[in-house]
Amino acid sequence: MAYVLGIDIGNTSTVAAVARHRDGHWGHPEPVALHPGPGPLPSTLLLASDGTFTLGESGESERTARSVLARVGDHVPLLLAGERYRPETLVALLAAHVVDQVHGARGAPAELVVLSHPASWGRYRRDLLHSALWDYGLGEVTLLPRTVTVAEGYAARGFAGGVAAVYALGGGTFETTLVRRNSRDRYETVGVPRTLARLGGDDFDEALAGHVRTALARDLAAAGPGGRTALRRLPAECERAKRELTVTSQTDVALSLPTGPVRVPVTRLEFEELIRPAVQTTVELLAQAVRDADLAPAQLDGVLLAGGASRVPLVAELLATAGFPIETAPDPQHTAAAGAAAAGSRILSPRPLPAGPPATAGTPATVAPTSHRPMARTAGPPTADDLTPHEEPPPRPPIRYPPLDLPKRSRRKLVRSRGHEG
Repeated sequence: MAYVLGIDIGNTSTVAAVARHRDGHWGHPEPVALHPGPGPLPSTLLLASDGTFTLGESGESERTARSVLARVGDHVPLLLAGERYRPETLVALLAAHVVDQVHGARGAPAELVVLSHPASWGRYRRDLLHSALWDYGLGEVTLLPRTVTVAEGYAARGFAGGVAAVYALGGGTFETTLVRRNSRDRYETVGVPRTLARLGGDDFDEALAGHVRTALARDLAAAGPGGRTALRRLPAECERAKRELTVTSQTDVALSLPTGPVRVPVTRLEFEELIRPAVQTTVELLAQAVRDADLAPAQLDGVLLAGGASRVPLVAELLATAGFPIETAPDPQHTAAAGAAAAGSRILSPRPLPAGPPATAGTPATVAPTSHRPMARTAGPPTADDLTPHEEPPPRPPIRYPPLDLPKRSRRKLVRSRGHEG
């Protein structure tokens, strides 16, 4: 059965969704499992001693690559066990792994693959990723801004708004921008995206971990070196407690110390007070984006929540207090991937043009890019698509890096990265 694959690679997790073609039309996007364990596939890569990578697992810090998406565009490579790796190559490896996993499960390749990327990326970073994808045989992947794929994900669920704001709060980053429907009945970004590169659910976990360490200071001191060993479990335990506090009013953070098990009770109110300043900052950035478009919160058709950290009830509370109309999804962590799949199915089978004029806002729009093969940039003046909140660095001389091997369970053959000594 024909299908479109949507992929959303974040700094902390990777998710995917497919839209299947049946009975003459494309169905609603459905999430797909990418590994046997619960939850999404962690966006981590563990370098084994034989030079291969295992995805979704971590180990020694010098062999584990994390947050590789945020490093795309850096001229400084990642060092793993003393070897240099391009960040965009590792992102492409993640994408190739997802494509192979879905291909193997469905017995056929996707008709189209759509990959979301941070809304703040300009052409330079997109071209880097396109080139890396090309090396893995994925040259025809369509790249779309994550804020656009989030809006398309809501549209696939019935959201019909003309002008909306996307509020995407993931594990390690936050981004927000306005989107609107254009004359082709597709969403495009409006204005310049607002981003926070180091704020997300991981920071909420760390705030809770700091609270627990303070509460257990005496117990940890009495436990000695064994207490430091027990603290290795604290991040995962705080992440679990954070998820529980989205649906309950109280939970415990539990640790096993050499002196015995200990529990620190935490209420939702206590947790929200720990993270309130950070969440308030995201709401203020959204409000600034709306003001820059000469709009008021009430003039939006909705604020579209996305990302796993947007489940925290304080997010909706502060947005509502600021006067924003809120739209939620059953699983906000999969919204961008679902929207990527929905956008891909519409590319293959576009809808008719809408009867009325498109909704407008007060700021010129940034048109979402379409699929293309990697190529040199066309000479001429810059367009709105080239503008980002920070000036993009110019292309740098290529550097030769060690070739990558996909996990042994993958069927995809490695294509050696192009380049020469810089």
